[in-house]
Amino acid sequence: MTAEPAHTWPVPPQDGYTVDDLLTLPDLPPHTELIDGSLVFVSPQRDFHTLAMYLLEHGLRASVPAELRVRREMTMVIDKRNGPEPDIVVVRAAAVRDRKQTYYQARDVLLAVEVVSPSSEARDYDTKPHKYAAAGIPYFWRVDMTADDEQPLVHVFELDKETRAYKPTGTYRDRLKVSVPFEVDIDLTEIDKL
Repeated sequence: MTAEPAHTWPVPPQDGYTVDDLLTLPDLPPHTELIDGSLVFVSPQRDFHTLAMYLLEHGLRASVPAELRVRREMTMVIDKRNGPEPDIVVVRAAAVRDRKQTYYQARDVLLAVEVVSPSSEARDYDTKPHKYAAAGIPYFWRVDMTADDEQPLVHVFELDKETRAYKPTGTYRDRLKVSVPFEVDIDLTEIDKL
């Protein structure tokens, strides 16, 4: 007879969790996010997700200006009840304090990137972009996997400061070439070589 391991799940506080809870609760699964005071556990990712993140991270690092830094899977504090973990962020270099750092403030983020997974689709299409825009993050990229050939499809958005909503500025399939937030040129077909 095999016994299942005992899981001690945290019991939510009456008013929900806070970012302080997210950052200090012991034994949370990796990549746990805080959305509207609720802990969100991340499902195992597809190979596409890992490869798309690597491709974009590598491309961004190759062109990022000296005053900015590229980070992957780091908590971004929006407010007391929201600490999502974008797949990739570009942050101001001044926001990087030390190598023990576990989060960045939304005000220091210039670009947030989400690679869509089946389990995160609603959050990546609706919840997160809405929260990122409300927090004033100037640029947002959403990456989908094409149905026909399983390639990255990058949707690029820019913040409309008056409406605090993202407006689409382009969709890129084979090559992601943009001039904002800085010059970026990524051959998306390179995913096949990874």
